Amino acid sequence: MTDKLYVSPSPHLRSGETTRRLMLDVIIALIPALVAAVIIFGPRALLIVSVTVLSCVLSEYLARKIMKRDTTIGDLSAVVTGILLAYNLPVGINPLIAAFGGVVAIVVVKQMFGGIGMNFVNPALTARIVLMASFPTQMSTWSEPFYYLKGSADAVTTATPLPSLVKGDEVPSLFHLFMGLRGGCLGEVCAAALLLGGIYLVARRVISPVIPLCFLGTVALFTLLLGQNPLYHLLTGGVLLGAIFMATDYTTSPLTFAGKIVFGIGCGLITTLIRVFGALPEGVSYSIILMNILVPHIERITRPVPFGERRRRHEKD
Repeated sequence: MTDKLYVSPSPHLRSGETTRRLMLDVIIALIPALVAAVIIFGPRALLIVSVTVLSCVLSEYLARKIMKRDTTIGDLSAVVTGILLAYNLPVGINPLIAAFGGVVAIVVVKQMFGGIGMNFVNPALTARIVLMASFPTQMSTWSEPFYYLKGSADAVTTATPLPSLVKGDEVPSLFHLFMGLRGGCLGEVCAAALLLGGIYLVARRVISPVIPLCFLGTVALFTLLLGQNPLYHLLTGGVLLGAIFMATDYTTSPLTFAGKIVFGIGCGLITTLIRVFGALPEGVSYSIILMNILVPHIERITRPVPFGERRRRHEKD
């Protein structure tokens, strides 16, 4: 018998999933929030999204060329980063500032650490924090819903409901919050659209529901214990956007089941503490970034023990 059998190294499982396919699913899941943003804030919402996406794609292309690496814009990850960055910005922001955020997200946070899969914090959220520190006024000026229908070229500014909620002042109804009839970042206001996108991602098995459920459940539990209405906290600010689309990022979240639970609870706890006791009304961005940094330690603590490892340890003792 002359035929030989060759055994290749593991893993032996094969899947048709690719990075491009996964990113395309995320883009599809983000479309309902984009449609809602255009309806609520007008065509300018589409302009801001286009600027950030173009900035991210061009930044990735030029960065890869300068660093003499293969072009990766075809995997659509830069497009997803651009959309998420836009969703974390006020609709009235200067497009040049939005474009600068795209450069920070892609060049500084992503490519300088090796590209997709190598960054240790979420690029869109890190860019948002940089923009908040650099342009605080522009990043905290909110447009009133449907201002563009009033026949004025200038946006009518309004307050977001989250500061009023923390102070105990009057806030919009739950229905208005659920449908996005409030001030805020252009992609975070419509809870209905975000939940629709989240259901799609879970149904497609692009994300696990563990992190979002632990994140949202922790926020609800601790705000209830602190004497506040948990539903208002879940429907205001960026907690739904963060829990569904950014805390679940493959690169910056744990892979183990127990790690996902710890990560989600940590995000929810830090978000609640910042919202209720901090000087800033919103804490989603900071909570996710802080937990991103802790991911290697979370995975080390929660990693499953290989079969037989405990026994060998006892035998050595």
